[in-house]
Amino acid sequence: MMIQLALFMLGLLMLYFGADWLVKGASNLASSLGLTPMVIGLTVVAFGTSAPELVVSVVSSLKGKSMIAVGNVIGSNICNIALVLGLTAVFQPVITNIGVIRRDIPIMLGVSLYLLLISLNSTIGRVEGVTLFIGIIAYLCYNYLYAKRSTLSADTGTDKSTASGGRKHSYLRVTNTLLVITGIAIVVKGADVLIDAAVTIMKTFGVSDKFIGLTVVAFGTSLPELATSVVAAIKKEIDISLGNLVGSNVFNILCVLGMAAMVRPIPIPGGFLGSGLLVDYIVMMIISVLPWLMMRRDFTICRKEGGFLLLCYVGYIGYLIGS
Repeated sequence: MMIQLALFMLGLLMLYFGADWLVKGASNLASSLGLTPMVIGLTVVAFGTSAPELVVSVVSSLKGKSMIAVGNVIGSNICNIALVLGLTAVFQPVITNIGVIRRDIPIMLGVSLYLLLISLNSTIGRVEGVTLFIGIIAYLCYNYLYAKRSTLSADTGTDKSTASGGRKHSYLRVTNTLLVITGIAIVVKGADVLIDAAVTIMKTFGVSDKFIGLTVVAFGTSLPELATSVVAAIKKEIDISLGNLVGSNVFNILCVLGMAAMVRPIPIPGGFLGSGLLVDYIVMMIISVLPWLMMRRDFTICRKEGGFLLLCYVGYIGYLIGS
């Protein structure tokens, strides 16, 4: 037990320092490339912090642990919004722009609804996995074109850099890119240390794969998002924080489950209704709608609303324990 506790503390330290480097590198990289922090958060940071979900779900699918593969994604998406966004808002009110309300959150809701629809037959097959993966490619292309348009707008009317200035910017971009990659690697490894310890402990109590996937594994794979978003909030890089969470949820469904289903079709033991996952899907949809409702007027999630999201997560965990 002492060894597990030591690993837990080591994982926490890795998460903090890795997230700190990731946020710093991402913020500086956005500035040097002329991109908005939101775009960086929706793509590079989001995909980097979702790496644990990708590894866990694909490996679970290969091993035939379908409930962990599906439960990990659903539980992580609930955790990202209810726990991570809630805690972030408690630290620092989350202020966003109209683009998130009209574009990014609706995309997240749309892919969540699509996942619900393709799960009704109690199997996520290879063809459905391909459609999900095509979705992530389309999402990346969309963000690339959006970022390119934003960059061109920012460049309009500006002077060209001198050769010396160009070399300096190139050096800074390489440095910040390395900082982002190093931060992601440390955060992902830190989460891996915590997940292994937690799953080992939970297995000794004989709990089900569904419960482990929806709680322990989901929380563990969401630790990179949690660390990154809270550190971003403390540093007042709110766009990176919110973009990280919305982008991670989209990535989890389209890429993580898409790849897992392409590797091996994902059956839902007991059928979709018999497995009890319908309640979890509905919770995921409701939790995903809440930020849109909270921000649609003043584009802000205040501390009280962040507290409400945290209460929703506590209530959901209570439901899982009770059931």
